[in-house]
Amino acid sequence: MTLPWLGPSDPFPPVTSAWDGTTPAPGLLAAGGGLGVERLWSAYAQGIFPWYSEGQPILWWSPDPRMVLEVARFRVHRSLRQTLRRFRLAQDSEIRIDFDFPGVMAACAATPRPGQDGTWIGSDMIAAYTRLHEAGHAHSVETWVGGRRLGGLYAVAIGRAVFGESMFSLVPDASKIALAALVALCRAQGVRYIDCQQNTPHLARLGACEMPRSTFLAHVARARQEPPLDWRFEPLYWDEVLRPAPAAA
Repeated sequence: MTLPWLGPSDPFPPVTSAWDGTTPAPGLLAAGGGLGVERLWSAYAQGIFPWYSEGQPILWWSPDPRMVLEVARFRVHRSLRQTLRRFRLAQDSEIRIDFDFPGVMAACAATPRPGQDGTWIGSDMIAAYTRLHEAGHAHSVETWVGGRRLGGLYAVAIGRAVFGESMFSLVPDASKIALAALVALCRAQGVRYIDCQQNTPHLARLGACEMPRSTFLAHVARARQEPPLDWRFEPLYWDEVLRPAPAAA
């Protein structure tokens, strides 16, 4: 197996050349190339993302299948529905968008995760995605209660193609509240999918499922041409996720 090494201006290889499921690293596409704004924008526009640990070269991935959350199928279980209703009604609770993007990334990096030793969100990634945020292509959704940020997530967006990156919680359900807010914002503005990159049991419980890479890339190609999202969160958006689930047929 060989892995292409990218120079500063080299294009990405075709995603169909990514390592497959018979290899030690399914989805691995290339290495190197830097983390500039143009490089990151080009990557996401092609369904590619960076993921590597401190001390490793930059590694680029395009897994097949792809884990995707169809926002219409986001699962609001009974306990989460109750949590969201309390959050919505509380005077000291609010969703803030892009209030402290670097702080959200740093909190995601500091959050321990079962089965993971360390984090892929190093200082170079925080700096790179902060530049992407300043260019208008990355956003944070933050759960604030009593003047404290208790959870949140960050995501990349190109047009109406939305790519979830990482979440954190300091108290139970704080990251789920942020995700529910992102789902509500996406539903209100006609976004169909949120990319979740790779399969995890946590995401599956929330309604995410795997999609063939070719189908996912066709969605990205369409959605990135659409007008960008308005990232202001309106309180009425909560209705998008708090409506009763339709009765079973």
